Amino acid sequence: MAELAALDDPKVRQVNEKHGDDHGVNLGRLRALAKRLKTHQELARRLWETGDTAARLLATLICRPKAFERQELDAMLRAARTPKVHDWLVNYVVKKSPHAEELRLAWSADADPVVASAGWALTTERVAKKPDGLDLAGLLDVIEAELKDAPDRLQWAMNHCLAQIGIEHAEHRARAIDIGERLEVLKDYPTSPNCTSPFAPTWITTMVGSGRR
Repeated sequence: MAELAALDDPKVRQVNEKHGDDHGVNLGRLRALAKRLKTHQELARRLWETGDTAARLLATLICRPKAFERQELDAMLRAARTPKVHDWLVNYVVKKSPHAEELRLAWSADADPVVASAGWALTTERVAKKPDGLDLAGLLDVIEAELKDAPDRLQWAMNHCLAQIGIEHAEHRARAIDIGERLEVLKDYPTSPNCTSPFAPTWITTMVGSGRR
């Protein structure tokens, strides 16, 4: 914790706070620290229990994802209220867990939109890597009905799923683009040069046209 405190940079913290994250540690330095520590499950658990954002980010990098029980991961996600901790927990830990599919189903139906967004993130992973058994048309039905008015975090996750369906599955591409065009979610989102717009129709056509799929 002392080492993490020494890495805290007020300028980094100021930038992060604009995105809802309350830490000031350069992520490159955080990854270097994780590389030095290597996998250390007990330390990861202790870091998580501090509640400190930088400590929790470090915990996701040095933990053993398969060592967590389903209930433990559920509790951790519900406690991960800053965007970066939430994202890293889902991407670096839950996706590698044997409980990922069970949690995907439970979280997708959760009344808490932040928890539900994690379920959609796991669904997007399956759309891209393990689509067998998914009702893609049914997912598009839900997205079409709920995307426009979804809270920000949930909307972002659902929109990513919409784009991924269009990118990966040609038979659903026209409908995915049509839904995006009609709902206009993230159409005017500011995008840096050389970055792909999160507006689903643009995202889909860019990725398919470039062959990055």
